[in-house]
Amino acid sequence: MTVSRVINDSELVRPATRERVRAAIDSLGYRPNTAARALVTGRTGTLGVVTMDSTLYGPASTLYGIECAAREAGFAITVSSVSKPDGASIAEAVESLQRQAVEGIVVIAPHVATAEALKFAPQGIPLVAVGGAPPPIPAISVDQYDGARLATEHLLSFGHKTVWHVSGPSDWLDASERERGWRETLKAHGVRPPRLAKGDWSPLSGYEAGKSLAKEAGLGAVFVANDQMALGLLRAFAEAGISVPGDVQVVGFDDVPEAEFFNPPLTTVRQDFNEVGRRTFGLLSEQMNGGQPGSEQIAATLIVRQSTQPG
Repeated sequence: MTVSRVINDSELVRPATRERVRAAIDSLGYRPNTAARALVTGRTGTLGVVTMDSTLYGPASTLYGIECAAREAGFAITVSSVSKPDGASIAEAVESLQRQAVEGIVVIAPHVATAEALKFAPQGIPLVAVGGAPPPIPAISVDQYDGARLATEHLLSFGHKTVWHVSGPSDWLDASERERGWRETLKAHGVRPPRLAKGDWSPLSGYEAGKSLAKEAGLGAVFVANDQMALGLLRAFAEAGISVPGDVQVVGFDDVPEAEFFNPPLTTVRQDFNEVGRRTFGLLSEQMNGGQPGSEQIAATLIVRQSTQPG
C-alpha cells in the first residue's frame, strides 16, 4: 500500500518514507504494469489520435502539440494513420483505437471528407476533432479566415490595387477558409479578386504558380496559402528577375521554422500548434470527465518579415 501511494503521488506518505521507496524503485528498475493497472482501475492512460498519412507541416505539428499536452497530463498516445480521408478509413481507424481501449480519441480533420465522415462517428467514447466536425462533436481550429484577412489587409496597406492568391487544394478545409478570407477581404475593400492560382501545398506547385504569375502585368502582391508553396514561388520570381519585396511583396501561411531563413525572410501567418494541442486535450479531458464542451477557435498571428518591407 505504501509503494502504491508513492507511485500515485499520495500525500499520505512521510517524506523520509517516500525517499526510501523511490530509492528502492530506482535500484530495482521497477516500472508500473499499465495493463494490470487498467484491469483494476478501468483506465488505460492512453489516448488515440487519427491523422492523415502526411508529412505536411500543419498536420504533423498538430499531432506533436497534442502529444506534448497529453504527456504533460500523464497520458500516452497511440496514433492511427489513414492514407485516404474517406468515411471507411476513418471508421476503421477509430474502431482500431477502440479495440486498444483508449480513453478518448482525437481526429485531425483538416480535410472535407474527414469532417464529413465524422457524421458517422461512434457514440459512447470521448472524441474531439481538430480542423472541423459536424455538431455535436467538439472541434478545435485555428481561425484560417481571419489569418487570410490579416495577410490580405497587410498587403493592401502598401497601396496595392489588388492581391493575388496561390491557394491550397480545394478539398482541404484550411485552404477553403484561407481562400474565402482573401476573397471577401478584397471585396470589402472594393477590389475585384483576380484569377486564382491553384497549388497542392508543395514547393513545386508554388514554383509553377510563380512562373505563371510572373507573366501578369502589374503584379505587386501575392498571398500564398502555405510557406512551402511560397518557397517555390520565391524561386520562380528570382528566376524571372522579379525582386521580392522590391517588385512584388509576398505573404505565406503557417510560419514554418525555416520561414525566417528564406531569401528574403518570409512574412507569414503563424498558427500556434502548442495551443491547439493544449486546448484539444482540454476538451477531450472535459468529455472524459462527463462534460459536454463546445467547439473553440484559436486566433492566428501575422509575423512581419522582409518579404513585405516597404519597397
